Amino acid sequence: MPQCLARHRALLSFKLLCAGLTLATISISLMPSMSHTHPEPLDLLLLPTWLVPVEPAGVVLKNHALGIRDGRIALIAPREEIVHYSAKETLDLSGMLLTPGLVNAHGHAAMTLFRGLADDLPLMTWLREHIWPAEKKWVDEHFVRAGTDLAIAEQLQNGISCFSDMYFFPEIVSELVHKHGVRAQIAVTVFDGETPGSRGAEEALRKAVALFDDLKHHPRLSIAFGPHAPYSISDGNLESIRTLAAEMDAGIHMHVHETAYEVQEAIRTQRERPLARLARLQLLGPRFQAVHMTQVNDEDMALLVEHNCSVIHCPESNLKLASGFCPVERLWEAGVNVAIGTDGAASNNNLDLLGETRTAALLAKAVAGSATALDAHRALRMATLNGARALGLEDHTGSLEIGKFADMAAFDLSRLAQQPVYDPVSQLIYSGGRDCVRHVWVGGKQLLKDRQLVRMDEQRIIATAQEWGAKIGAKR
Repeated sequence: MPQCLARHRALLSFKLLCAGLTLATISISLMPSMSHTHPEPLDLLLLPTWLVPVEPAGVVLKNHALGIRDGRIALIAPREEIVHYSAKETLDLSGMLLTPGLVNAHGHAAMTLFRGLADDLPLMTWLREHIWPAEKKWVDEHFVRAGTDLAIAEQLQNGISCFSDMYFFPEIVSELVHKHGVRAQIAVTVFDGETPGSRGAEEALRKAVALFDDLKHHPRLSIAFGPHAPYSISDGNLESIRTLAAEMDAGIHMHVHETAYEVQEAIRTQRERPLARLARLQLLGPRFQAVHMTQVNDEDMALLVEHNCSVIHCPESNLKLASGFCPVERLWEAGVNVAIGTDGAASNNNLDLLGETRTAALLAKAVAGSATALDAHRALRMATLNGARALGLEDHTGSLEIGKFADMAAFDLSRLAQQPVYDPVSQLIYSGGRDCVRHVWVGGKQLLKDRQLVRMDEQRIIATAQEWGAKIGAKR
């Protein structure tokens, strides 16, 4: 090991062991040997004021540089140690915090066109009397294309580099993810009955398998199974999903224990809690993504821990629909991986994951009855690396580490509302907003530059959304 690399790793270990500082002069060098040779030029060299790798946890690096080559992170080092490196492009990010791109672990992208359609209603009324009829009337390939375009654009402007989508016409969504350069898990939605684009569960599963085969080598796309909820899919179809997911090593993404009513009805009609039923059917495991989980008792907790499941927390949607409170701190302390999602804009009503994370941090404190619950650094981890882990993407994204894809967001903390800055992560979570997002990269390619979409036509997307709004609104 080169002496300079060993020296900086030792310095990092010493400073982390002493005093437990989160913001400080922690020096870390993760780059290759710093000999006096001249390495191959970097494609891009970024010079932020603060850099938060997320892994190791709680670390803030000041006046460091991050270099990108071939779409991956090739260099993280103090600025004074990069003199032997050249770059095709260097970008000064003074006053900015560089983090992994945010990971929106649950949403329904195309439903952005239903934003504000049916507000202030309980979940089942909202679904049965408004959303499901609207979907039956309006959702087709054109709706999904326009709504997903709108959602991808909004998410990029909000610092989101990766998202999970659970909706219809997944082939359209995959086409748009490929075109626009973002990263995504597409959970193919499965119900027992007919849905837009599928005449039933069997056809939806065939489409999921075909899409998986087509995209299994895609660098930014993964396919998962998306059984809607325990109350909308039979044991037989769940067993088929279990078999296919095991054969394909694919994720299972499902609304579970979203409301107390859901759990009570399952106990009344099936004499077991929904999560216990899923365990009996052998669906639970490391690739199982339990969305919502507002109702968690000791038996549920034991199942989540035993099977190493992930929970995806959607606090604002749960609050708006009065669905309940996910016990985030209890889950975290038990060792459950907890990620965060916006849910769809029809029930949120935005795709602001940074705002969602702030709500999650505040709500966790109230639910746990402790001001120390879900501190700012853990909240950021929940919105980045935990999300990547839930989606099975932790080896590729979610943290700024050598060899991972360069999926990053730069947040401007130089403005009045963020002053003074003691801990940039606390400042981001508690006083920042999506208007702080300046740049976003996915796989080293810049998709948002100075808050402007690089590959997408914002005005065209707005005009198309307005056309859909006028059409849907006129027929209500």
